[in-house]
Amino acid sequence: MKVENVPIGSVQADPENARKHSKRNVEAIAGSLKAFGQRRPLVVWDGYVIAGNGTLEAARTLGWDTVDITRVPADWTHDQARAYALADNRTAELAEWDSEILATQLVELDAVGYEIGDWGFNSLTPPTEPGGQDSTHEIDVDSWDFAHTCPKCGFQFNDDRD
Repeated sequence: MKVENVPIGSVQADPENARKHSKRNVEAIAGSLKAFGQRRPLVVWDGYVIAGNGTLEAARTLGWDTVDITRVPADWTHDQARAYALADNRTAELAEWDSEILATQLVELDAVGYEIGDWGFNSLTPPTEPGGQDSTHEIDVDSWDFAHTCPKCGFQFNDDRD
């Protein structure tokens, strides 16, 4: 894979992108970009970003002048590019969190000063025991409340369109 650093204005968001990014999602991506920089290139076909549209939008909100990209093979058709874009988005969303590992890592990273809320997670601050000692505790991520549940697949989510 060849990675290129190009002017941000030289690539465009995919007008056919089936994945929409809420304000909260773009803010979380921007928070990650601020903390860690761009660690994955945008995937580009014919000048359009087919994987990484949220990253492109977040980079623009941060005022970036350039972004890293990789181009799909030159012989790909429009249909191949669309198929890849859908596969890239769908395979990522089918992953699941291990709630125990997630909760542990969030508490630990929050405790050492990472702004986990900037990445879209709820801020977690371990309670302090009397005498100033931090207590060790578990966070039951499975008990988090969601506003909506898809009647077909059971996916739970909150409405992040604000």
